[in-house]
Amino acid sequence: MSTPGPDEGTREPLKHRFEFLLFRVVRGGMSLLPEPIAVRLGAWMGGFAGSVLRIRRKEVDQHLEWAFPEMSASERARLARRSYRHLGREATVLFRFDRWSREDILERIEIVGLDALVKALNPGQGALLLSGHLGNWEVGGAALAVRGIPVVAVAKGMANRRFERDLFAARERLGLGVMEMGDASRQVLRSLRGGWVVAIAGDQNAHRNGVFVPFFGRPAATARGAAMFAVRTGAPVFVGFSTREPGWGQRYTFRIEPLVFEPTGDLEADVVAFTAAYIAHVEAAVLAHPDQYFWQHKRWKTRPPQELPPSV
Repeated sequence: MSTPGPDEGTREPLKHRFEFLLFRVVRGGMSLLPEPIAVRLGAWMGGFAGSVLRIRRKEVDQHLEWAFPEMSASERARLARRSYRHLGREATVLFRFDRWSREDILERIEIVGLDALVKALNPGQGALLLSGHLGNWEVGGAALAVRGIPVVAVAKGMANRRFERDLFAARERLGLGVMEMGDASRQVLRSLRGGWVVAIAGDQNAHRNGVFVPFFGRPAATARGAAMFAVRTGAPVFVGFSTREPGWGQRYTFRIEPLVFEPTGDLEADVVAFTAAYIAHVEAAVLAHPDQYFWQHKRWKTRPPQELPPSV
């Protein structure tokens, strides 16, 4: 559960080096600005990306139409613009986050429902904490870590390994353990036996071997890993989302609640039912904060076999 090192025997693309250099320059500039100015600049940049550059704007508009067909086109357009501004603000926070002290994190991030999670932990049994790409999914784990709760996050690898090493290192500086998704099958079990909280954000599109469960009434391919761990270990399961509070100050509320699930003994049926219950929690949280969801992700990209055109 440590930060991955350089890839031995591989040649790093020049594009990746340039991207990371640009990222370092932007991050350095954002770190030097006063927070209110940096946050406003980030919101403006996010809005510019969505309304002028129109990065993934076609996808965002389609996703919002599927999720909120009852809204008028103008309402959905306003929601899209708010989501881009939110994304820009939170990117700015990540540029500056590792400068926050323990006291900053305690003061800025309120946790609701912490007692139930703490009571579920013991030296021989940890807990699963499922989240989603809503609000700022990075700050919740840090809020637990500074309160002395051992947390390890399952993280997907990135094509640009420089970005990956930098992000993993930032998480570890905040007290979070990190494991790559490819190592999860072995390390999750070890972490749970050690009494750790294992955090998983498993709400994105599963390209293969996923299960289809409803998300805003539309089948969405979802990874089965969280369900498999829950069903096979019997570990207590919680869902938690860190959402940003109104105003320009960077303050969050991290709401945690149990995910109640009773397995039947039919593994495949239990995996589907558990995943559906988890994604239902994600949907409810998104409905409460629709402008803070990562609509830019192609959540419904993988389609069920019955929706695919017949092969010729």
